[in-house]
Amino acid sequence: MPITYQQEFLISCQADIEVLLKEHWKEVSPEYLLKLDPDWEIYSDLEMSGSLSIFTARFDGKLVGYFVAICHKDLHHKGHKFAYNDSLYLDKDYRKGLTGAKLMKFAEKCLKEDGVEALRVSTKRFKPFDKLLCWLGYTHEENTYTKFLRG
Repeated sequence: MPITYQQEFLISCQADIEVLLKEHWKEVSPEYLLKLDPDWEIYSDLEMSGSLSIFTARFDGKLVGYFVAICHKDLHHKGHKFAYNDSLYLDKDYRKGLTGAKLMKFAEKCLKEDGVEALRVSTKRFKPFDKLLCWLGYTHEENTYTKFLRG
């Protein structure tokens, strides 16, 4: 059975995403980072406003990957709609071959149809997939640094 790629609403895939999200978080979150605690209400609000797009990869109905994007007019480029990836994950068993690339290409196609002009994707420094991004035509534009300001 082939992998299917689709755009889904949060209500139809949240439970499946929560299962994969636990594995995703273990893989990309060092011990010192904050506890995983998604605000599903805000995700729902973003979806209701037309700002949230969820793309999934499923094998025989089972969720094996997701690409979540937040879409809005860019503050620096008035009149242009950008999308920023919120999260992207592919089950380890499905990372061989082109599954990740096909999921991203599907998301790009749908976002373009929705009027998005640019898609920005971030990666974790210790879990990069830069080669895939370059192969898909992305340009390395910037680096992001984090400093926790808590007690």
